[in-house]
Amino acid sequence: MTVCVKRLVDIILSVIGIILAMPIMLLTALCIKLEDPGPVLFVQTRTGKAGKAFSIYKFRSMRVREMSGEHEYDWEHGVPDTFVFKNVMEENPNVTKVGAFIRRTSLDELPQFFNVLMGNMSFIGPRPEIPAITSCYSQQQRKRLEVKPGITGWAQVNGRSSMTNGEKMRLDYHYVENFSLWLDMVILVRTVVVVLKSRDAV
Repeated sequence: MTVCVKRLVDIILSVIGIILAMPIMLLTALCIKLEDPGPVLFVQTRTGKAGKAFSIYKFRSMRVREMSGEHEYDWEHGVPDTFVFKNVMEENPNVTKVGAFIRRTSLDELPQFFNVLMGNMSFIGPRPEIPAITSCYSQQQRKRLEVKPGITGWAQVNGRSSMTNGEKMRLDYHYVENFSLWLDMVILVRTVVVVLKSRDAV
């Protein structure tokens, strides 16, 4: 029953979000197009609930000719606790001026309202990782794949976006083990506060 209510809330909030954010999304798309020719959206394969792959949508923040593909990792015993994915992309000189702004303000995540509406994401849940990383998960780490990935989550409102894999995993496990609609509400409110303060983009 709780899962059904969560899905209903996701549908309602995503529809409201798309309607309210449409002017901002159209303006963002225009700015991206004016600064650097190419697609407005960046589409990438991510791993969803139960390991099912899906396409995630984000506003493009890098120059088309410099957008990188999937990274490859070779970890035999799970993703190292010390790994920080953001370090791979941090301070990339190929991020456009518009891209830097929409990353800082989390506007690049707005197209994920459509992911939520389609049902391959939820508003609240662990952030979806790329298959190159989840394919290396240990049995314990795969626990975070027991729920739908989210636009924001317990890890994003309890630490910096550059936290280590071990820190993020512990917070994601907490969410999976203690999931409730009340916890989702707390995370949603705290996310709004974080975004308004333009810190720790989710």
